[in-house]
Amino acid sequence: MPAPRRARSIVAVLLIGALAAGCAQAPLPSGTNDPYESVNRAWFNNNLALDQALSGDTEAETDPALVALDDEGETVVAPDAVTPQRGSFLRRIVSNFGANLGLPSTIANDLLQIRPDRAAENTLRLVINSTVGLGGLFDPAGRIGIHGRRSDFGETLHRWGVGEGAYVVLPLLGPSTERDALGLAVDLVLDPLRFALPRGEFGGTLVARGAARFADRAEYAEILDANVINTADPYAQARLLYLQTRRYHLGVEIEDEIIDPYADLYD
Repeated sequence: MPAPRRARSIVAVLLIGALAAGCAQAPLPSGTNDPYESVNRAWFNNNLALDQALSGDTEAETDPALVALDDEGETVVAPDAVTPQRGSFLRRIVSNFGANLGLPSTIANDLLQIRPDRAAENTLRLVINSTVGLGGLFDPAGRIGIHGRRSDFGETLHRWGVGEGAYVVLPLLGPSTERDALGLAVDLVLDPLRFALPRGEFGGTLVARGAARFADRAEYAEILDANVINTADPYAQARLLYLQTRRYHLGVEIEDEIIDPYADLYD
């Protein structure tokens, strides 16, 4: 990216931050705000079909003791009945590599949120996995207890007092909110790798991170089946789980109020 364009991008990000920081604390979200439901349902179905195609070879182990029939004779699978297979070795490599490439953006958001402890931990994780972990292909940092915590500009906006807005389902990317969708766009502009790498190489990092996201989703496909697909309204259940989980990780809801089948993806 030419220097003038980089400067304009940085200025735009700073202006967004200044405007957001000047806003009053947004009211805590509750319930669902889904004015785009018809469009969201269409994209949900498309994304679900893609997920099922990608995870067609995924196997899971189910404890028969946790499977029962409800009052209407329908099969009910408890959330902890399904244990995801950790997937193929290649899938884990792809996931590790993409997650490592996302750490510079996470660290930048930690700093914008004035969380130096998280920034330090994620920086240490980046250094260890980029060196000992052979460029992020492996996760030695996690093995010694340095797990870090993912963050994004959507969380930064939340910290600055911006409300979550309406629920949206993004093509390929899945459930989100208007605030978090804006955060995704800003993260793309703000990503330190954009300024550290040539354009072609930066594009390659985006492809790798996208592949990692799909690898994670395929790995947890059986949990998705148990908690979303095998329900009366999969779309409504997916929406509920996403909003509860996201709010919990933003500190809006307490743990006892939510079911988080994707907890491992946020560690």
